[in-house]
Amino acid sequence: MHLLIPFAVGDDPASRQTLRNLRLPHLTRLLARLTPQPAEAGADDSPALPHERALAKTLGLDPLVPPWAALQAHDLGLEDAREEAWAFITPSHWQVRQAQVTLLAPEELALAEDESRTLLAAMQPYFAEDGITLIYESPTRWLARGAAFRGLATAAPERAVGRDVAPWLPASPLLRRLQNEMQMLLYTHAVNEARAQRRALAVNSFWISGSGALAAAPVAPAERPLVPQTLMQAALRQDWSAWGQAWEALDATQGAALLAALEQGNAAVRLTLCGERQARTFAVAPRGLWSRLSSIFGAQPLSNVVDKL
Repeated sequence: MHLLIPFAVGDDPASRQTLRNLRLPHLTRLLARLTPQPAEAGADDSPALPHERALAKTLGLDPLVPPWAALQAHDLGLEDAREEAWAFITPSHWQVRQAQVTLLAPEELALAEDESRTLLAAMQPYFAEDGITLIYESPTRWLARGAAFRGLATAAPERAVGRDVAPWLPASPLLRRLQNEMQMLLYTHAVNEARAQRRALAVNSFWISGSGALAAAPVAPAERPLVPQTLMQAALRQDWSAWGQAWEALDATQGAALLAALEQGNAAVRLTLCGERQARTFAVAPRGLWSRLSSIFGAQPLSNVVDKL
């Protein structure tokens, strides 16, 4: 049983202050009994976030360019999931500011299914001209299949939410051109005109992420780590109160379940905590008497453990 937690701490000092004020008994006891593995750090400009790299490594995928969309296509049983290259397309709102353009968190658009499907239908002919097929998955995420995504490094939306999008745009002239064309199409689209009437934000661009192709058969879903999304969602909104509540809920549910599995002798228990810069895994390992006594009498709070992530 492996629990992998994205955004266990954020770069914002408010997240660390929030964490210091939390009581997380199950995770604290769990950490006291597990052995830390070497931290896994990546370059600050790596397209893949620490939790993506950690998860990709666990699943046998390329940790630098994990093909998440191809994995999703495989899980959905889509045709050519193993052979073709795939990407996620996220209908987005780009906020133009004085010195930069930033990305709004996709869920903040509150995009309805009918709006999303209408936009996909309008954009599909332009993508098709470049050999790309769009497939609806959810209002804020479509699958895209095409050779343009093979070997392409792309960053998850979380990399650019609230930040300058420029460093995270894919280095593909074809996709840059397509993005410019879609921005012009969306500017006057009826969906956006209707959204403007009710003072909703416009869908004025799209985000490409999770690109690439599967090199081998992926790990079965039942064997993959549990990856809760609640901390990440709150962190991207910079809602540290909700983030703290998500930590407490996580401790009481999945944290408690992981601790129970460990106490029942499950030697496969693993906990991976991921910040915005690096990740660290804690696993079952043989420990001497002094190490066991130190864990019992000197258990560190979670805030100390994640402080350097």
